[in-house]
Parts: sequence; C-alpha cells; structure tokens
Amino acid sequence: MQNLPGSIDDVQAILAEQNYVCGRALATVVFLSLKLGRPIFLEGEAGVGKTEIAKAIAASLGRRLIRLQCYEGLDAASAVYEWNFAAQMVAIRAAEAEGNADRDLLKQELFSGDYLIARPLLEAMQPQEGGPPVLLIDELDRTDEPFEAFLLEALSDFQVTIPELGTIKADAPPIVILTSNRTREVHDALKRRCLYHWVDYPSFDQEMEILQARAPEAQEALSREIVGFVQHLRTEDLFKKPGVAETIDWAKCLLALDVMTMSPEVIADTLGAILKYQDDIQKIQGSEAGRILDEVRAELAEA
Repeated sequence: MQNLPGSIDDVQAILAEQNYVCGRALATVVFLSLKLGRPIFLEGEAGVGKTEIAKAIAASLGRRLIRLQCYEGLDAASAVYEWNFAAQMVAIRAAEAEGNADRDLLKQELFSGDYLIARPLLEAMQPQEGGPPVLLIDELDRTDEPFEAFLLEALSDFQVTIPELGTIKADAPPIVILTSNRTREVHDALKRRCLYHWVDYPSFDQEMEILQARAPEAQEALSREIVGFVQHLRTEDLFKKPGVAETIDWAKCLLALDVMTMSPEVIADTLGAILKYQDDIQKIQGSEAGRILDEVRAELAEA
C-alpha cells in the first residue's frame, strides 16, 4: 500500500505514473479529498476522464477499486446487499431432511453473514487488503432522488443498515468518487457533502499530452492532426461531441490501419470511432471533413 501523497505535485506525479494527465485544479481537489476524507463529485461530458481518474487513484495507491454503476431504478438494496436465496433454500431443505425443528435457530443461521452477498456499498465499508478502497459511484445522474437521499446517510456516516444484521460502519472511510454526466441536476444536499470539480474538455496541449501517454506509438505529426481535428469537431453543432476517450480510440484505430497521415477518405472510413450518431457522421463526411482537415493543417503550420 502506497502512502497518501503529501502535496498537489505528488498527486500529479503518481497519476502520471498511471498515464493519467491531471491538471493542477483537479489534482488539488484530489489532494484535499485524500487529506480531509471528503468525497469528490465530478461533473462533465461523457468521455472526459471522470471514471478514469478513479481507476488511476486506486492503482497509484495500491487500493482496490469498487465500482457502483448507476442506472434508472437502482435502489438501496441492490447497491448494498442481497441474500443468497438459492443457498438459503438448500439449507432449509437440508434441515427438513435432518428433522431439525428449531425454527428460530434455523432463521438465525439463514440470515447470517454466511448467506449475505455484499454489493458495492457494503463491500466499501468492509476492511480491504491494502487499505480502504476507492469507491466509484459512476453516473449518479442516472438514478432518482430516493437513491440520492439514501446516499446522504451512507456518505455522511460511512455506514449502512441491514435490518437482519444491524448497522455496519466502516472502520476507515473509503475514498469516494461520484461522477455525473449532468443529464439531470443532482440535489444540492449531496453536493454539499463533496468537493466539487467540473471536468472540462482539455486544451490542445493537454490533449496532446494525454494522447502521447495513452498512444505513445503514434507519430507526433499524426497526433497533432488527430487532436486538432477532434478539437475542431467540438466546435461544430453535433448531437454528441467526442470526448478524450474517443480521441484515444481514434488514434489506436488509425495506428491499426497503418495510417501515417490524415486524408478525407481515411476520416470518412473511421468516423465511427469518434462520432456515435449517424446524423453527426453524415454531417462531417465528405467535403466537410476535408474543410476541417485543411483548417487544422493551416493552424498547425502557423503554430
């Protein structure tokens, strides 16, 4: 288990070791979260690196990453625990076959830890090898308000209640990271318990640094054209603008095709790596791709 970083620079350094390029503002939030034991709430467009930072923090600190993927209809029971009903039924049948008539004792055994299946929130409250885990509550905006209300208690006291077993409290609080793509507003009461940061699209230089870390085999000239093209796409009127994840995917696709330099034809063949809606693809194909590529090359030549 690695000790917690002692400064903001240390945070940037350990994340860089995991090929995560972190700006100073985000590194400051991470440092304060680790120092004060406060959850982090990250908002931003999909694909800008919110989930990846949780993975990078876990890897850099040698902690286990526990991920709760949120979805519509997620309730507290699904996020905390469930009983192993199949194993309980087997135990009941075995007791009946043996003629065990002590119902109270059987009930006590059936609702013990032996038949409990821990889900992410309960797992995060339990001791882990290497120290308190990193708990990633991903895409919180997909859930509804009742689940948010439940999280208020769980994140305030770092404890969960199981009616049959009682309250389970974490000996040491997990490192909590919540993310949201802002498809809806998350309640202020939950945000107040967290350190907040908006994860924006990176600048050209920062995205170049990210691409060099994640796809180092790409030649610099090709990388600059890739990043320049994606940066231009984000200024277009698209239904879904490409994130950093798409930039990395596109670079890897072009490398797999042994592409040395960009062309409108290559762009048309690989647009599915960066644009995920047919209307967006149709809008950029053909002469529009050529126009953007010419603008990118002109800007790079002037730089």
